Amino acid sequence: MHLIIFDMDGTLINSGFAITNTINYVRTNLGLEELESNYILENVNDPNINSAEFFYGTKEFTDQQTKLFGEYYNEHCLHDLVVYDGIKELIDTLKNDFTLAVATNANSVYAKKMLNHVELGSYFPTILGYDSVSKPKPHPEMVNKILDKHDILKHNAQVIGDSHKDIMAATNAGVDSVLVNWGFSNHEKDAIETVEELKHRIYNKFNI
Repeated sequence: MHLIIFDMDGTLINSGFAITNTINYVRTNLGLEELESNYILENVNDPNINSAEFFYGTKEFTDQQTKLFGEYYNEHCLHDLVVYDGIKELIDTLKNDFTLAVATNANSVYAKKMLNHVELGSYFPTILGYDSVSKPKPHPEMVNKILDKHDILKHNAQVIGDSHKDIMAATNAGVDSVLVNWGFSNHEKDAIETVEELKHRIYNKFNI
């Protein structure tokens, strides 16, 4: 059997509205100015920055920041969620030939709630979030955990994501990957632009 591991935010669903509003809610409560939405989304997946320091000015996320983020996100994460065009049809096609999973740096409880809300949850027997592992992406732990759970060899798997964190996690696990360009990042190279192109990349990879 073959396995396709999808990132969630920016790959399957556009959750940018909830993410930017939540970060700005935390910033406002910390007495910081709000940031422009595109600026947040451009940087939220950057593997080279310390997110706590970048968004809140602390070396690590504090209990207060985590509590504020959780409170707001839990209440608002279903607002304005949009499945990217063509994704539902792609997933519906892939389910016949592949085991499907989600590896997200979001909390797994929220991830399941969000995917169920947009009627994608049932396609993924495994949905892992940052709370399911000791180290989130770009560390390979999440990818390796999914491979082990489904007893799939590395060369029979592929990771799909919109951020270099996704690609690094795949590479660190020794798994092939595809970078997509319809999410929160604006990649200038090595990224595909359409869901149709993604479908071809997946099926060509496994000669199905």
